Amino acid sequence: MVDHPDLEAEQAHIDLAYEQLEASRQAARALMVSVLDQGRGGTPQAREERDVLVRTSLHRLEQLDIGDQPLCFGRIDLLPGDGGGGGASYHIGRLAVSGPDLEPLVVDWRAPVAEPFYRATYRDPMGLWRRRHFASEGRKLVGIEDEVFSLPEGAHGEEGPEVSGALLAAMERSRSAHLRDIVATIQKEQDEIIRAPLPGLLVVQGGPGTGKTVVALHRAAYLLYTYRFPLEQQGVLVVGPNPLYLRYIEQVLPSLGENGVASTTVEALYPDARPRAEEDRSLARLKGEERMAQVVAAAVRCRQRPLRHDLVVAWGAEVLRLSRDELRRIVAATKRRPGTHNGRRQAVAAQVTARLAAQVGRAHRLAGVPGQGGAEAELAAELSRAPEVVEALDRMWPRLRPEELLHDLYGAPPLLARAGQGILDPAEQAALHRPRAATLADIPWTRADIPLLDEAQVLLGPTRRRSGDAGPRSYGHIVVDEAQDLSPMQLRMLARRSLSGSMTVVGDLAQATGPHAARRWEDLTRVLAPGRPVRRAELSVNYRTPAEVMELAAPVLAAAAPGLRPPRSVRSTSFPPAVVAVPGASLVDEVAARARQELEAVRPGTLAVVGSRSRVGELREALEGGLPSRLGAESLEAPVTVLSVESVKGLEFDAVIVVEPAQIVEEAGSLRSLYVALTRPTRRLTVVHARPLPLPLAEAA
Repeated sequence: MVDHPDLEAEQAHIDLAYEQLEASRQAARALMVSVLDQGRGGTPQAREERDVLVRTSLHRLEQLDIGDQPLCFGRIDLLPGDGGGGGASYHIGRLAVSGPDLEPLVVDWRAPVAEPFYRATYRDPMGLWRRRHFASEGRKLVGIEDEVFSLPEGAHGEEGPEVSGALLAAMERSRSAHLRDIVATIQKEQDEIIRAPLPGLLVVQGGPGTGKTVVALHRAAYLLYTYRFPLEQQGVLVVGPNPLYLRYIEQVLPSLGENGVASTTVEALYPDARPRAEEDRSLARLKGEERMAQVVAAAVRCRQRPLRHDLVVAWGAEVLRLSRDELRRIVAATKRRPGTHNGRRQAVAAQVTARLAAQVGRAHRLAGVPGQGGAEAELAAELSRAPEVVEALDRMWPRLRPEELLHDLYGAPPLLARAGQGILDPAEQAALHRPRAATLADIPWTRADIPLLDEAQVLLGPTRRRSGDAGPRSYGHIVVDEAQDLSPMQLRMLARRSLSGSMTVVGDLAQATGPHAARRWEDLTRVLAPGRPVRRAELSVNYRTPAEVMELAAPVLAAAAPGLRPPRSVRSTSFPPAVVAVPGASLVDEVAARARQELEAVRPGTLAVVGSRSRVGELREALEGGLPSRLGAESLEAPVTVLSVESVKGLEFDAVIVVEPAQIVEEAGSLRSLYVALTRPTRRLTVVHARPLPLPLAEAA
């Protein structure tokens, strides 16, 4: 962007917008202070009104806080109308700002009038004659780039991806520990996804560098703006693959003025257990299959059974008895009732104690003992505390926590055989068995166990009745990133947290590497939206990854997933990937030396060293003493981060060093993991290896 004749006038407009933004902040603060100065007295209604005003003021201040991000990043000029004269102009920015006379100084990027800023093309200018991009440093405007929508008469031909200088400049900026928003550089195919209607399930396929993560986050911000009335009450949830990823994206939505969006991993949706153990990939796959929901349901039913003998209760001079047939009928009748397992225990207890109390009543009548109103109800309550009754109820219909149910199931082969009958074969039942732990706190839960615990929680319900116990928290819209690796059981967790099935699911089948790596999106949508229509969208342009890197990675993708095509790269650099072969003994020394070089080359950007999980510790130890700057251990705050290939998905760095590709493929069991590692850099890629390269990579190198 060169000096522009309108630079001074546009700066004046932006200065006025900042002044009005500050005035709005001051007004919100003044309102809150005036309410707080009133004290805590007054009627309940007055106190509630003050609380509402304080909450509203705080929310408004959050919305108006854009930090050091530019307020305004562009302008659109519409064609003149039929009546002659100039067309309207709108400045586009992070949020709406009005002038002293309420004229719009800045239009919120999510407003309908802002759509042409993102969607206009030379083929379809959408009523624009000019689109203007601003380059800013803080509040200072440093450059302007204009696009004038006029094509030579008779020009034809297919459009390629239109890439503005503003976008290329944004892509060339150094990466940081946090993902940045793309609100100033959203492209047409991205905007179409962001502004898609709220209802239903939207699946977005996007390869490396297409911006699928930020598109999904901007969609969450857009939906909250457009459908604020329902979604502020119902909530919006963002689900990511791991905590590192959540820390990476945590600043995007606040930078767009939305601070009320919840974010989590799938495992954290079940808060009562944390995975702390690893397990065999084949076992994780078994636990993730949808038929495990049937096993869990059967395990619950197995704990609903009559006694094998009569229930005998010594009660004063009486001996009360319920036969096995009576108990069987009670259990059978209760099974037919709706409700959770723990919630129906009270029905079992009520029937048992009522029949025992009736026996006492008959005995009293035969003995001539005068009856008392309500005596049988009081007697039933007393009988419910009798040791024989408590023990019988605990055997017939025990109160169970999910952890107890699953622990008992895994620890008892007979229970596994009963619950898995007709669902799991004997070898699968044996694979699920593990020794019982001494206490529930000692159980080594794995990631694949968490969805089973969540499934059990829904079937069991709370162990005690509490107000507000209505099952898992649900949301008006859920955004799921890296969805291609989710198991059917994890998908069930997400589906039950959706109020109406409104979800945005993004991912890349080419990067599917988990035990349940999806090969087609229908495998996921069948679980998330059974029998309902699904909308599909694809991001086809790679704005992040240089063409030189994609040329090296493309043969790996072709071998790993022959039916999938990589996205088209629109950026090139002058740095072709370096593939370095070294003797095995000097591998880590070479990595350390290359890391020093790459860190200096991309300073102040970021560098990631990516290897197999078993090699990460060795690499971190070797680099810790040999780098001039701080090293990140599963953290993105330092200039250099050492990561396993399992942790790097969804992240991006200025430079990446991939260590020993053959070992990555060997441990991951798939070339797709190598494809993920190779496509993380925005500028420079180095591959260091001692073992022979996997064939597709060797041929490309």
